Amino acid sequence: MKNAFNRIALIGKYGDPGVGGTVDKLIAILENRGVEVILEEHTAKAIQKSGYIIESLEAISSDCDLAITVGGDGTLLNAARSMINSNVPLLGINLGRLGFLVDVSPDELDMRLEEILNGKYEEEHRILLSTRIEHHNGGSDSISDAFNDVVVHKWEVARMIETETYINGRFLNSMRSDGLIVSTPTGSTAYALSGGGPILEPDMNAIILVPICPHTMSYRPIVIDGDSEIEIIVKEGPLSHAQVTCDGQINLGVVSGDKIHIQKHDRHVRLIHPCKHNHYEILRAKLHWGEQF
Repeated sequence: MKNAFNRIALIGKYGDPGVGGTVDKLIAILENRGVEVILEEHTAKAIQKSGYIIESLEAISSDCDLAITVGGDGTLLNAARSMINSNVPLLGINLGRLGFLVDVSPDELDMRLEEILNGKYEEEHRILLSTRIEHHNGGSDSISDAFNDVVVHKWEVARMIETETYINGRFLNSMRSDGLIVSTPTGSTAYALSGGGPILEPDMNAIILVPICPHTMSYRPIVIDGDSEIEIIVKEGPLSHAQVTCDGQINLGVVSGDKIHIQKHDRHVRLIHPCKHNHYEILRAKLHWGEQF
């Protein structure tokens, strides 16, 4: 039977030698099906075999028709940001603990991968956020993407920051707090959930704003349309040393007067799931709903 995907890239968790066994198993399955394998350059160091195409994460996106990540959600988040412009679908193998995005376990790897190669899978499209920091003192803008969330937060542990937030040019609020989480529906089960935000259907076109420890009881999380443009200004004053973190992996410096522009990326992340993928079942399992303690 003809494979649904013929050139597949394997991307392991960075710096984790423990991914080698699963990567070796993946290679064996793919080679048996006549699939061409491309290894991300750091992943190649975790296996004993040689003779494969080895490329950087950035270069891989133009050479494969499917990328498989081996690790946890963080590995897939990094791959999604790096490969967003290539429109390559992603499949996640879960070697971590929680794993909302990576939903194939090593124990069922043979069966699930056979199904997917035979064209039996579900594809889901999810939004990504683009972030641009306009520095008021000049210089080039700082730019990054986020699949889970963009977090504007304080730099010093014992201080708050003061921010103003605008939605589509309309003033929302002025707030003193530890920060603000701007989350995609995918990120609604990450930091935003810990901050008291709602859980959204992952393929919704929506954005969540969740304040972090606001200095008033009246501020609550808010859900806005996914096509909205958000502007956050770090206000002048002694409580203004902040930074912006994308997906907990990329840090961008912010000073008083800087403007943080956040909006939906013009491309979607394509996720591949096994057949009968059930988001609610994942929520029950990962969040331990209904369990007796």
